[in-house]
Amino acid sequence: MDAADVVASVLVLGIIIVSLLSNVVVLICFVYNPEIRKQVPGLFILNLTFCNLLLSVSNMPLTLAGVITTGHPGGSGVCQIVGFLDTFLTTNSMLSMAALSIDRWVAVVFPLSYHSRIRHRDAVMALGYTWIHSLCFSTVATCRSWVGYHHLYASCTLCNVRAKGAGIQFLVFTVALHSLTFLLTLVVLCVTYLKVLKVARFHCKRIDVITMQTLVLLVDIHPSVRRKCLDEQKRRRLRATKKISTFIGTFVVCFAPYVITRIVELFCPGPISPHWGVLSKCLAYSKAASDPFVYSLLRHQYRTTCSLLANKVLKRIILPAS
Repeated sequence: MDAADVVASVLVLGIIIVSLLSNVVVLICFVYNPEIRKQVPGLFILNLTFCNLLLSVSNMPLTLAGVITTGHPGGSGVCQIVGFLDTFLTTNSMLSMAALSIDRWVAVVFPLSYHSRIRHRDAVMALGYTWIHSLCFSTVATCRSWVGYHHLYASCTLCNVRAKGAGIQFLVFTVALHSLTFLLTLVVLCVTYLKVLKVARFHCKRIDVITMQTLVLLVDIHPSVRRKCLDEQKRRRLRATKKISTFIGTFVVCFAPYVITRIVELFCPGPISPHWGVLSKCLAYSKAASDPFVYSLLRHQYRTTCSLLANKVLKRIILPAS
C-alpha cells in the first residue's frame, strides 16, 4: 500500500467507528425516550439510522478490505448482496432526508394544522414509498447483474464493466437512478428548507421590532443589557441560516462528488484516478457518520436523553465502587 491507500484506510475505519457509535446512540435514545417515539419525524430518523447502521456493517468494511488488499474482497455472491445493499440503503437514506425536510416544512409553515396534516399513518406511507422506490432500483440492478466489485471505488456497487453488454440500458438506468434519488432529494431539500428559512426570517424580523420597541421604552436600561439584547438579535438571525446550510451543505458535500463521478464515468471513457474514486466513496459514506449529529444528537431532546443515560450509567459504576 502507498501513502494514499493508508490515508484512505484510516479514513474509512474512522468513518465506520463514528458511524456505528453515533447511530447506536440515536437508536438507544429512540428506545429510551417515549416522547421521541411519539413524534412523527422519529420514524424517518429511525429508518435513516437503520440504513446508516447496515451500511456501516456491510458496505464500509468491504471497502476497507478492498483498499487494504487492493483487490476483490470476498466472493461474487457476497459482492452481489453488498452491491444490492449499497444501492438500496443509499437510495433509502436520501429519500428519508427528503421526507424529514417535508415534515419540517409542514411543521414551520403550517404549525396549527401540522398534527392533522402529518400523522403516523402518513409517515408509514411515506416510508413505504421510500422502500418500494429503493427496492425497485436495487432489484433491477441485481437481476440484470449490473452490480459487482468496482476497482475505481474499491467497493461492491454498480459496475460499468459488468454492464458493458447492456450499453444504453445501463446508461439510462444510472441516469434515472441518480436523477430520482440525488437530484430529486436535492430539489426537495432546497425548496422546503428555503421556505422554512423564509418563515424563520419573517419571525425574526417581528421579534426584532418588538425588541427594539422595548429598548426604546426602557430608557433607564443598563447599556450591557441593551448590548446583550442586540447580540441576541444577531445570533437569532444567523441560527436558522446555519441550520439550513448544514442540512443542505452536508448532503451536497457528501453525495455530489460521488454522483458526479458516476455520471462522468458514463459519458467520458477516459481514466479516472482510483484515489479520487475512493475519496468520493468515502465522502458518501461520511454522510452516515454525520446524519446522527445533523438530525438528532445536536437537538435539545436528544442531548437531554443522552445526559440522563450518561448520569444513570455513571451512578451504577460509582455506587458499587463506593
